[in-house]
Order: sequence, then C-alpha cells, then structure tokens
Amino acid sequence: MRDDWLVPAWPAPANVRAVCTTRSGGQSLAPYDGLNLGDHVGDAPAAVAANRQQLQEAIGTRPVFLRQVHGRAVAGLGPSSGDGIEADACMTAAPGVACTIMVADCLPVLLTDLGGTAVAAAHAGWRGLAGGREGGVLEAVHQQLCDSMRADRTQSTAELIAWLGPCIGPQAFEVGPEVRAEFLAHDPAAAAMFREHGNGKWLADLQGLARQRLQALGVTRIHGNDGGRDWCTVANPSRFFSHRRDSGVLGGSGRFAACVWLDPVR
Repeated sequence: MRDDWLVPAWPAPANVRAVCTTRSGGQSLAPYDGLNLGDHVGDAPAAVAANRQQLQEAIGTRPVFLRQVHGRAVAGLGPSSGDGIEADACMTAAPGVACTIMVADCLPVLLTDLGGTAVAAAHAGWRGLAGGREGGVLEAVHQQLCDSMRADRTQSTAELIAWLGPCIGPQAFEVGPEVRAEFLAHDPAAAAMFREHGNGKWLADLQGLARQRLQALGVTRIHGNDGGRDWCTVANPSRFFSHRRDSGVLGGSGRFAACVWLDPVR
C-alpha cells in the first residue's frame, strides 16, 4: 500500500483489515489527480479502471463499489457481488470482498465486531446521516450488523467498534438552518455540533454528529477522525479530494475510498 494511505488504528481482530486511500498513486490527470476511484465524476474511464485495479492489488482483495445516492439502504455483499449496487452502506461476513465507500467530503464509517464475524462500511454525508423518521444510514447498518450477530449468537451490540475516516471539517462545513433543524428533530443534543457562522448559516461538525448517532446506538468504541485539521478534506488539498473545495474552481473532484474486509481464516 502507499505510504500515506491511512490504516485505521483500532482494536479490530487480526482477521479484519481496513484502509483509507488518499490522492497518492493512480493514473488520473488534473483535476482528478492521482488515485481517483470515482467512475461518475468525469474522469477518463481507463484511468479509473487502472486506479481501481491498483487498489485491488494493494489490498489483496476485491473492492465492491456502490452507486451511492445519499440514502440509507444497506447492501449485503458476497463473493459474487458486483459494482453498481444502489446503496449507501454495505456489510459482509464473507472473506474475499471489501466493503468500499467513496468520498470527497462526506464521512466514511467502518464497522466491525470484536469477534471479527462481520464488517460494514457506510457513506455518511449529512443527508444520509440525518435520515428521516426511521433514522439514517448509521442506524440502518447498525441494525443489519446486530441482526447478523443475533443470528450468529456470538456477539452483542456493545462489542461493535467503529472507525471514522477523513471528511469535511467543522471549520469548513457551512450549512443552512434546514440542515441543523433535521438533526435537532432527531436529537436536540445535536445542537452542540453546530456553531453560528453569520447570515443565518452554521458550521457543522460532521464527525461529531456521527459520533453522537453511534453512541446513541450503544457503540462507544469509536476511533479515527476527531475533528482535527489533519482529518479535514478541504484543508488538505495535496492529500484528499474535496468536492466542495475543488468542483467550483477546477470543474471537478475525484473520490478516495475507505475499505474494510475479512481475511480468510488460515
């Protein structure tokens, strides 16, 4: 793997593997340089295909790329699953396939259990994270994981662990009052994750909102993004793609990816 890719520092069992790519590597040209993994952003298809092949060779397993739509659907993946499933989260209990989430400001969330029986990944932009009356994407993938563990009869909810990847930081994520209202309708405590920014706008802490949702579900082992500047996609242009930073100025932005998978038991 490339030296500057992020390998999660979390207490996952040895058979659970994870990585988050950066711009490092790849064949894409500006404004998608270098390791753009998004095939829907206007980049040359041959470059994207080569970049995805580079990722697969680096991690030694096949990443499955979803068609992400800022919703709450969860796809169950197996060895025969192909790319393009419409969903914003995925999970698997099978080795040989990597749950993969593409982002360029939204928050990638990786999940597993301390027994290493299943892994999951979620795409948590504000729409998918907020959700509606039924909750958002984290509530949905959490339910799927818990159902899987209950069927397995080996784990409990409290034994889930999570890793939060890079996303737009709380100093850069300006939103309107309607976004804040959606989160407060779900939980008034979400008010602590918004700071007034003038002209009726607010600065939102996306990773903080995700932490709140996970903690409310009983997931307390949460690692990775703590809201610091080093995790901010907007503030680190040489390392991370950022749709909000680049699209208006450069005409486009690539996508990096977070992956989690199970190694075969040896």
